[in-house]
Amino acid sequence: MEEDKYFIVKKKAVPEVLLKVVEAKRLLESERAVTIQEAADAVEISRSSFYKYKDDIFPFHENTRGKTINLMLQMDDKPGLLSVILNEIAKCSANILTIHQSIPIGGIATLTLGIEILPQTVEVQEMITMIEKTEGIHSLKILGRE
Repeated sequence: MEEDKYFIVKKKAVPEVLLKVVEAKRLLESERAVTIQEAADAVEISRSSFYKYKDDIFPFHENTRGKTINLMLQMDDKPGLLSVILNEIAKCSANILTIHQSIPIGGIATLTLGIEILPQTVEVQEMITMIEKTEGIHSLKILGRE
């Protein structure tokens, strides 16, 4: 569980390669770069660096209120667990926009949630920590923010 912790650090403390990965992702999202190779070349990093860090670095926006975050969870296929997670999100005053759950394989279900962060919502990191502490949760990843 230790390697799944999140940290907020100032930009000046982040290694340059990670900042370049974020920029490459922006180029791809804005369609200023069509391929990963093109984006990597534009920011002067290797494709392997991009792939190595792409799922682990993303900009944190202080103004997440009124935004949507997408989370992917892997969890035990246990009756009531989804209800517990949705209750935790409700306690944080966030709004569920979408829920997609795959058919469980080997007793593990994958769940994707679209969550609207409202003005009264607690800090996103606090909400994520609450969800991660729920018994039966194997992993949680932030897929993106809108």
